[in-house]
This record gives sequence, C-alpha cells and structure tokens, in this order.
Amino acid sequence: MKGAAKGRSVRPENVKSTLTRLFSYFKYNKILFIAGIIFIIIGSLGTIAANAMLSPIIDSLVEHAGMGVFIKYVLGMAIIVLFIGIGEYYGNLFMAKLAQRTVHKIRSEMFAHVETLPISFFDQNAHGELMSTFTNDVDMLNQSLEQGTSQIIVSFITVMGSFIMMIAISPALTVLAFVMLCVMLLITRVVGKHSARNFRAQQMQLGDMNGYVEEIMSGQKVVKVFNYENRAMKDFAKKNDALRKSSTLASTFGVMLMPIVGSLSFVLYGMISMSGAYLVILGIITVGNIAAFLQFTRTILRPIAQVSNQLNTLFAAIAGAERIFKVLDEKHEIDDGQVRLTTNCNGRDGLCWSIPQNDGEPKLVPLRGDITFHEVDFGYLPEQQVLKKLDLYAKPGQKIAFVGSTGAGKTTVTNLINRFYEIDEGTILYDGIDIRSINKHDLRSTMSVVLQDVHLFSGTIADNIRYGRLDATDDEVVEAAKLANAHYFIQRLPDGYDTLISADSGGLSQGERQLLSIARAAVANPTVLILDEATSSVDTRTEKLIAKGMDQLMQGRTTFVIAHRLSTVRDANAIMVLEHGEIIERGDHDVLMDLGGRYYDLNVGSVELE
Repeated sequence: MKGAAKGRSVRPENVKSTLTRLFSYFKYNKILFIAGIIFIIIGSLGTIAANAMLSPIIDSLVEHAGMGVFIKYVLGMAIIVLFIGIGEYYGNLFMAKLAQRTVHKIRSEMFAHVETLPISFFDQNAHGELMSTFTNDVDMLNQSLEQGTSQIIVSFITVMGSFIMMIAISPALTVLAFVMLCVMLLITRVVGKHSARNFRAQQMQLGDMNGYVEEIMSGQKVVKVFNYENRAMKDFAKKNDALRKSSTLASTFGVMLMPIVGSLSFVLYGMISMSGAYLVILGIITVGNIAAFLQFTRTILRPIAQVSNQLNTLFAAIAGAERIFKVLDEKHEIDDGQVRLTTNCNGRDGLCWSIPQNDGEPKLVPLRGDITFHEVDFGYLPEQQVLKKLDLYAKPGQKIAFVGSTGAGKTTVTNLINRFYEIDEGTILYDGIDIRSINKHDLRSTMSVVLQDVHLFSGTIADNIRYGRLDATDDEVVEAAKLANAHYFIQRLPDGYDTLISADSGGLSQGERQLLSIARAAVANPTVLILDEATSSVDTRTEKLIAKGMDQLMQGRTTFVIAHRLSTVRDANAIMVLEHGEIIERGDHDVLMDLGGRYYDLNVGSVELE
C-alpha cells in the first residue's frame, strides 16, 4: 500500500510543544474558555467547601449543639451544593462548546490546507492514512478536549484545595495519605506507560487497516477479476489481528488501573479511619474531622482514578494531534507567479497575459497556446531522472502526440505543463513566457485534462460537467455535452441532466463516464487540451464515439495526446516517440513510417508497447 503507516508514529515525539500548540487554539474562543474556567473553579471550590461542612454538621450532632445549629449548617451545605451544580453544569457546557469549536477550526484548517498541497503530497501519502487522520485522529482529539480539559482543571483545583484543608485538619493524617498516594501514583505511572504505548500502537494499526480497507474497496474490480479475494481476506486478517492484539493489550492495562486504584483506596480509608480514631481518643481531632478528612481523601482519589482511566485517550489524542499538525505543517504549493490573465487586451478580443513591468505598465501578450520545452530535465526523485534535455514545441492549434513504453515520461510531460511538478533544469514557455512566472490558477484555467481514469463526484450529471467551469449556464452545459457526443445518452437517463450519480457512478459505463469527462473539459473552453490515454480502456465502437467527441473538442486548440492505441495519433501534426525520458523520433505519421524506426515497428506489429 502506497505510503502505508507513513508518519503514524507509535508515540508522541514532543508532548509539550503539541499541547502548547493545541491549547493555543483556545484564543479563538476566549469568552467560552474564561467563562468555563470560572464556572469550573466555582464548582471545584464548592466541592471543597461541601466536604469541609461535613465536620461541623457531624460535630453539632455528636456534641448536641442543638437543632438550630444543625439546620444552619445543613442550609449552608444546601447553598454550596447548589453552587456546585451550577458550576459543574455550565463549566462542562462551556468547555464542551470550546472543544467542539476548537476541533471545528482544526478540521476546517486541515481541509483548507490539504487543498493547497501539491500533487506530490497525494502521490506519497496513502488516501486511507489521510482519511484516518481526518476521522479517527480528529475524533479522538475531540473526545479528549471535551472530557479531558475540564477534568484536568477540576483535578488540579480539587487536589490542591483538598490537600490544604487536610493539612488544616490533621498534618499527621495528611502525611500518611500523601505517602499512600505516592505509591498509587507510582503504580499508575508504570501501568499507564504500558497502556499508553499499546494504545498508540492501536491507533497506528487502526490507521493502517483503514488505509488497506479503503484501497481494497476502491479496487474491487481488480480484486474480483484476479481472484484476489482470499489473499485480501488473509491480508486483512493479519492487520485486523494486529489491531486486536494492540487493542487487547491497551484495554488490559487500561482496565487494570481502576481495580488497583480502588483496592489501594480501601487500604487508605482503613488506615486513615484507624489512625483517626486513635487521634479522636487522644482528643486531637473530632469525629467530624475524621469524616471530612475521609471525604477529602476520596475527593483526591477520584480525579487520580479518572485521569488514570483517561490516559489511553489522552496519549492517543496527543499522538493524533501530532499527525494532524504534521499535515498542517506540510508545505503548501508554492505559487509566486506574477503573470496573470486579463480580458483588458487594449481593444483586442479574447484573453491576454499581463506581464508586470518595472515602469508599472504591464506588457500584454495574447493567449494563444504556444508551448515550448527547451532542454528540460526532471525527476520525481533526485536520483531518478525521468526527462533528459527534452526539446519540443507545439504551435497554437496543433495536435502533438506522445507514444512510447510505460515509464518513458509521456504523462510526466503533461504534468509539467500544468505545473503539477516543477522542472529541475531548462525552461517551459507558454506563449513565450516562462510558466514559472505565470500564476498557477491562471495557467491551469487555460487548460483542460481528460484522463484515462475518470473521477466523477456525487451529484447530478450537470454538476459533474459544470465542474469544468462552475459558472457555466445550463445551455453551456448542454452545448458541451453535445460537443462531446454525450448529449444522446444523457437524454435517455431517467432525469436527464438532473440524474443523480454517486462518486463511483456505478450506473454508467466506462465510455459514458469518459464522454462526461470530455464534456467537462469542453465546458471549460480551454486553450490547451491534454488527453492522457483517454480511450485506452473502452471498446472500439465506444472509442470511435469518444474520438469523434474529442476531435470536435480539439478544433482550434493546442492538444497534447498520450495514446496507447496508435490509431488515435495518426492525424497528429507531430508524433514524439519517447524512450527513457528522451525523444528518439519525431515527425508526422508519414515521416515516421518512412523512417522505418521504432514508430514503424510499433505500427507493423514487430514490437509492442510495454
């Protein structure tokens, strides 16, 4: 699987910086954050006060202070409990809203940033991995923020306040409780360390399995045709089993904490009760003091147990946040082109390139579709050169075809024209302008691409055609469909152009999908057209229908054709035969046939394209 588990680390690399960056998002919702903190503090202080009230209430009964004193203390307790309820309700409500808005912003930023990333990012990262970051990691982060943030604040205030009150009641009992708590924290740390490691491994295995499932589901036709079902099930079983093992270990250590903490809590209660009883006999503290002290002990133990139980989620959320931030830190596609398209062509019709000049008055160059490669070198990796000193040109309206073996560099040429990748050496000129100087959005708006693998989106037929130009009118959509020879089959659909299709467009044939792709290209009204083996996966009859649509589309446009079937390139103005990133033959069909070289051998069948 492409890029499997890439970047999905087993443990967080820098917890401090990740948390700092994560909490920095709270600044976008300061009111919610401050209000939440205030109400959480009210609820936490109320809990401490309620525990402290136990001592005078019990002592008033033990010492027969009178019903009036008892009622006074009970009413005070009731008011405190009311404040606790208000504080906890609004504190949790505001922090939950804060978590939702924070995750909403992170998710929005991540999607917006991904849309700015270069094609190379998607070539190097599995789609399933990316989807796992968008779903599993974001959901885990949301859960941790929603529950963990308020819990950490409550725990800190409650623990600190309770210790102060315990010291005030009995320093000796506080020392005893502190020693026992240290033992519990040590055990929690050891068990939590193992739990966190296995929980992060679980997240890694989950991302790996999601990526595999996405890959297999999208390639079901290949799975079926090559009888790959059993192998796929075996591979899935291995990944699923690895996920089960890591999840089991994570859960085992996770559920181990609560019984351990619970058992040690009972031991602590017993020790404090017996020691406290002895102090009561000595007259050092009262019975009410023991009751309040035990309640403070319970108040301290509860957040420790809760935090221990949340360690799994916390560490998984931190690891997930790191992966999210790694995506956000990916360098976006650089676009420093200053040359823009304009309709202000000094009275001339059409579009012009506006080239900034030092005197402030831009130079205007008509948009024509003149493409020139001059000694272009390019490699996807530094040690792998794909194109070597490539020279070619395409005059406006010409049809240039590329043929050659798989990996010869045909598709790479077209990827460089629209700046999906930047060249290493040489220059590519568009109407005499270095394409690196042209704004990418404007550059690509003059081009349309028809690929072998058609990708349609969920929506109507018209929406999919209009994807080529979002402001296209209904009439323009229909005209584009007619130009592509797609109008006939669209009319026969149940709702015509309003027929809903899914992303995989299962109700359409491969040929119909391709015709829609051509219509999408046509509605964009491009100056430069790129056809990348657009008919290689359809039958001969459909190929003729598609070819007719493409012929109409190519009229008056500079066209680059990558063809596996040589019959589709015979009428090209120039045919480039590429091998190992170099043009070994060039000319029209007749010239190359007379040459008797590689192209001739391909046509007469003495050799085949590999």
